[in-house]
Amino acid sequence: MINDAMSQRLRHVFDLQRANRWRMAQTTAPERIARLVRLREAIWAQRDGIHQAIFEDYRKNALETDITEVFPILAEINHTVNHLRKWMKPVRTGAPLALFSTKNEVRYEPRGLVLVLAPWNYPISLLINPLVAAISAGNCVIAKPSSKVPATARFLAKFLGGIFQENEVAVFEGSTEVAEALLELPFDHIFFTGSPRVGTRVMAAAAKHLASVTLELGGKSPVIADHSADPKKLAERVLWGKFINAGQTCMAPDYLLLHESLLPRFLDEARMILNRRYGDTEEARKVSADYCRLVSESHLLGLRRVLDASLAAGARLEIGGISDQVQRYLSPTILTGVSADSPIMDEEIFGPILPVITFSSLDEAIGIVQAKDKPLALYIFSSDTAAVERILANTSAGGTCVNGVVVHVGNPDLPFGGIGKSGLGNYHGFFGFRSLSHERAVMRTGWLNTVRIGYPPYTTLAKKMVRFMMKHLS
Repeated sequence: MINDAMSQRLRHVFDLQRANRWRMAQTTAPERIARLVRLREAIWAQRDGIHQAIFEDYRKNALETDITEVFPILAEINHTVNHLRKWMKPVRTGAPLALFSTKNEVRYEPRGLVLVLAPWNYPISLLINPLVAAISAGNCVIAKPSSKVPATARFLAKFLGGIFQENEVAVFEGSTEVAEALLELPFDHIFFTGSPRVGTRVMAAAAKHLASVTLELGGKSPVIADHSADPKKLAERVLWGKFINAGQTCMAPDYLLLHESLLPRFLDEARMILNRRYGDTEEARKVSADYCRLVSESHLLGLRRVLDASLAAGARLEIGGISDQVQRYLSPTILTGVSADSPIMDEEIFGPILPVITFSSLDEAIGIVQAKDKPLALYIFSSDTAAVERILANTSAGGTCVNGVVVHVGNPDLPFGGIGKSGLGNYHGFFGFRSLSHERAVMRTGWLNTVRIGYPPYTTLAKKMVRFMMKHLS
């Protein structure tokens, strides 16, 4: 439970935003663009502060922070600024013959008050990008960064507090009790990024107020590499997507389904790549400035337990497996000899461990994917177009990238979101604007009142006209 002072503070800011929501709803495209430009300029001006906050929480290289945090935000803002005027315009629609004299359109109006609950793994971009969508749609926003990244949470509160009035955008730091208190308030929309377990609780809280939700969750995102895949390209790209941010990425390749003929070459390429990127010994990798740390000691211990259990169950340690509890360090790790029922295959790994499962026929790989919950991403490596189409037709995922990993999230013209346990709803670009808007149907009746034939009394003429129209439809 939070104390009374915090509870009153949350309610006060919520009421300020509720009183302001209609003014925000009526803001023009230039006014919203001005807010986004102000945000963009502040991000660029305070990059050093972003680098420092992330380093304190993760010991992450500043360039990796730019790639994974700063660049995605700037790209999202620029795309939104360039297209917002078009997105905000009403969209004309047609009408059936029976309503031919009417004029129809869809208007995008703000949902109202939006709560953004951000995760710890990319704590800057995964709070600000939903905020960009909410601002572009004309909403007021209360945001809650994760308490697992205290330095970044402090930065965000001060940073956004210096840009926006709290009746427009407000940030609250604090524990999960603060998030739970926020979920008790009657927001119009809740945008949550995190685990499926917490996502179900967020959705239950939203149901109390019939609030709409966007749930960006996760899951075990597989890679399927058939016999025609290029082993070098496969290793280069999968290992980048797996070990960036030390594997703490919701759409990271969770496990690799690899055609058995490619295993020796893949492992050779993987060893060379890891030597080149992080150092050619375990000692060198541990001190590498290019490999970040896990978010907490408890997260490391959980990964260590599932790794040890998998090794005890028969998996083979090909690379890595070295950990340091004090430094929250787990080396880049690759396992082979993994079975579909290995402990490492039970839950999303969310760490720098890549299990490799070999297969001899594509049906085996597809069957393993089908047996699990629908993932946030599914990656395919193949030069066989027919095989790619076969995998797409027999699987379901939030998104898919062919002969690449993770990079599909960088295209603002593609929706980003999950399906089933990996999420509900999507965002980025227009899709974010639409998710944080209500699509309002507007009809203007014309000079001819065609529905008069439906007014009682039901005459013979009316019956003939209705029969004629139904015959036209049949």
